Amino acid sequence: MNPSAKLFLMLGSISGALAVMIGAFGAHGLKNRLCDEMLAIYKTGVEYHFYHTLALLAIGLLSLHYKSALLTASGGSMLAGIVIFSGSLYALSISGVKILGAITPIGGLFFIAGWVLLAVAVIKG
Repeated sequence: MNPSAKLFLMLGSISGALAVMIGAFGAHGLKNRLCDEMLAIYKTGVEYHFYHTLALLAIGLLSLHYKSALLTASGGSMLAGIVIFSGSLYALSISGVKILGAITPIGGLFFIAGWVLLAVAVIKG
């Protein structure tokens, strides 16, 4: 298995496990501790975490067949998006520190870049 494929399949697997754990913590541990607005923000973080975990796995699978710097950049961008977008929403909802919401769009830009890079990699592949 090439290193890029192995990396993104491993990261996708770890990210998936974390998304399940973080989601379960929100559903069971935070349900009665957060207001509805903050719980909705937390759930948005989990939702996007899952979507982009699936993208990481897809990039890993594509990397099995195509060696591409664009795929690697796409995976890195997806991972950065998960950490920044979802991470900022988790921190915002738990802490209530609204300024953390200013970081979230940066993660969204990483998600967009990841999808665009993936499209370009497929077109060029």
